Amino acid sequence: MRINELKKEQIRLAKKVITKDEFSEIKRIAGCDQAFIGNQVISAVVVLSFPALEIIEKKYGVADAPIPYVPGFRGYREAPAVVEAFRKLKEKPDVLLCDAHGILHERRIGMASHLGILLDVPTIGVSTNLLVGEVRDEKIYVENELRGMLLKTKEYAKPIYVSSGHRVSLKSAVEIVQKCLIGHKLPEPIHQAHKFVNRLQEQFSVKNKTEHAKDVLS
Repeated sequence: MRINELKKEQIRLAKKVITKDEFSEIKRIAGCDQAFIGNQVISAVVVLSFPALEIIEKKYGVADAPIPYVPGFRGYREAPAVVEAFRKLKEKPDVLLCDAHGILHERRIGMASHLGILLDVPTIGVSTNLLVGEVRDEKIYVENELRGMLLKTKEYAKPIYVSSGHRVSLKSAVEIVQKCLIGHKLPEPIHQAHKFVNRLQEQFSVKNKTEHAKDVLS
């Protein structure tokens, strides 16, 4: 695995990330989440109306993972499946929420930012784990640069970490995520994508077991 080469590429890509608002009215908002079966990545993308947050469309994609999991390089492992799912959508979203970090990343290019560049769509990073940064009064700094916000979304639950992905400012990212919180820890688009991908993972697992049993018996 060429980690040093990927680091150099991330540094180049990070220069393309835009952290100011480049979207107009939001009518459709989507969430994406991933699950795994062996070396395969399943990505679910769910599009909802905004601000009503009613489901409009669901699509999924499956792709082999090009690299194993390495912290800081999720985009290279999971993005191909997300791109496949996204390209199947008939109703493209105005903003995509990703269960991943945006610029709240060592090299300012978490998967949410990576996907924003690949898909040329405004993206927001929403993660349940903090890999880098120092939290000061719910603001998250990396090398004294404000890169994210901590949000407490549900009583007794761990917080989430919101950051700009691409073409969305941190202020707008936080406001949009807050408008998508309707009783769950995660914003509704990601919550729905999480439910969908878990069902897909179960269905694929059952299918694989059935096919394996047929092979054994044949």
